[in-house]
Amino acid sequence: MADGKPTLFSRPAPIALFILLALALDQAVKWAVDRYLPFEEAVHVIPMLALFRTHNYGVAFSMLSNMEGWFIVGMRLFVVAFVLWLWRRTPKDRFFAHLGYAMIIAGAIGNLIDRFLHGYVIDYVLFYTQTWSFAVFNLADSFITIGACAIVLDELLHARRAKAMKAE
Repeated sequence: MADGKPTLFSRPAPIALFILLALALDQAVKWAVDRYLPFEEAVHVIPMLALFRTHNYGVAFSMLSNMEGWFIVGMRLFVVAFVLWLWRRTPKDRFFAHLGYAMIIAGAIGNLIDRFLHGYVIDYVLFYTQTWSFAVFNLADSFITIGACAIVLDELLHARRAKAMKAE
């Protein structure tokens, strides 16, 4: 937004509401998965996509699963605090950056809730082929990934706008 108007997610109330709704959706899906999906049995949805409930003791996509639980909790809390700091410092007209921050915060808190409730994170989405499979993940992990992509997109758009304005 070249006119400098504040975007929706640059304000506290909309970002808080978005995060709460994303958390509710994430936790509702995980509750249903935990209750109705068999443990570590693939339920094939379409070719190359299965639901596969498993427990993740690490962070997104099972990274750092051999680390101590409190280290991971501390790391997630640090990420949330850092992203909140970035959100406050980012100019209010940067829509995709603010949206990305909201998504990262929602995803990190969603997985943090799992860690406190269960001692692990419930993962359930599996992409695969006959010879390859991606790490099992969940909606909160998707929020984090899409949020990071939104921030990168925002930076690219901002650089492009700055270059266009400089050329004028």
